[in-house]
Amino acid sequence: MSIDHEVVVVGAGPIGLCTALLLARQTGIAPDRIAVLDRRIPAPTDPRTLPVDLRVFALSRASEKILRIADAWTDILAARASPYERMQVWHADVPPHGGDALVFDAAEIGERDLGVIAENSVLQAALAAAARRAGIALEQGELEALEVERDAVVLSAGGRRIRARIVVGADGAQSRVRELTGVFASCTDYGQVAIVAMVSTARPHQHTAWQRFLGDGTLAFLPLLDGQSSIVWSVPTARAEKLLACTPQDFEREIETDFDSALGKTRLASERLKFPLWRLNAENYVTERVALVGDAAHVVHPLAGQGANLGFLDAAALADVLADGIASREDPGALRILRRYERWRRSENEVMSAAIDAFDRLLARGTGRIAELAQRGMPWVGRSGFVKRAFIERAMGLAGELPMAAR
Repeated sequence: MSIDHEVVVVGAGPIGLCTALLLARQTGIAPDRIAVLDRRIPAPTDPRTLPVDLRVFALSRASEKILRIADAWTDILAARASPYERMQVWHADVPPHGGDALVFDAAEIGERDLGVIAENSVLQAALAAAARRAGIALEQGELEALEVERDAVVLSAGGRRIRARIVVGADGAQSRVRELTGVFASCTDYGQVAIVAMVSTARPHQHTAWQRFLGDGTLAFLPLLDGQSSIVWSVPTARAEKLLACTPQDFEREIETDFDSALGKTRLASERLKFPLWRLNAENYVTERVALVGDAAHVVHPLAGQGANLGFLDAAALADVLADGIASREDPGALRILRRYERWRRSENEVMSAAIDAFDRLLARGTGRIAELAQRGMPWVGRSGFVKRAFIERAMGLAGELPMAAR
């Protein structure tokens, strides 16, 4: 039987669209032999005209390089993207502006910035536009069934049957691809909710990402281009519900208290949204002719802002592995090929996930002797040039086993 597409990527979010673009640019597979399938395909839109999206990402240098290869970076930068040059982190036990606060500065390692704050909808629109320019098929339909045959995968979606050599599940934490392929995922509830909103502050954000470890969670202020900040406030579920229900004035007072008034008087400038927090790890990233990327394979706590960055690195690593397989005249959908991707990305993702969980347990919510030692050690990190540089390089995606598009 004939093959409809060499690759079908399920999921038209930023990670799925980026995966399709990298496969088209790096593997030798013709763009018109790659499809992105989703129940909602974004309409052609100029990212600059989109309404403000409260969900934002802190994109690392590695993600920037990947998005340049995907031909989406210019559109992202043009649509309210905000570079940030510094990051200031402190624990609730110390003042925000004293010598015990931990400050990371791009200038210390000769970089122009530490990353860029960009909205989720902007990323999606820019990547969808790049996919259309490249000639990648964007197909609307909800995935209903998936059957792996010897030489192909058969997808049932929207009353159609689609045959492909490889399927990539980029359909998020509730991945239908993962479910239909029978891959188990372990989930851990953090017992926290992240509240996101936009705020204005009396003092300028100074192109700095600010984060305070609270003892029961974290509060981050991410700098936006218009001088406002995007907050990500991760607190226990019961407290989050109270914060969401209280008046704007009470909400503002709570923010100022938790943030130790680091940027002065704070005013709520948008609605408030919530996201329950949990950790997810897929038992396998791959099965025969199927690979999982991004949140379909792993979900991490947002306190380090690494979720999307890990997903873009997954996309780039998968493109490298499939390109190598095709160049060697091997079947790129064979399990022995896809396992190279799994080994590579699982090891990298687990290192980052373990580090993030340690920050959450010891710094954000830690009690006891070990947590106290970790909290006291933050100023030491600030005084150690070597350790600081290692932290910055890992956060920016400049360290580790990097795929070609991220180098």
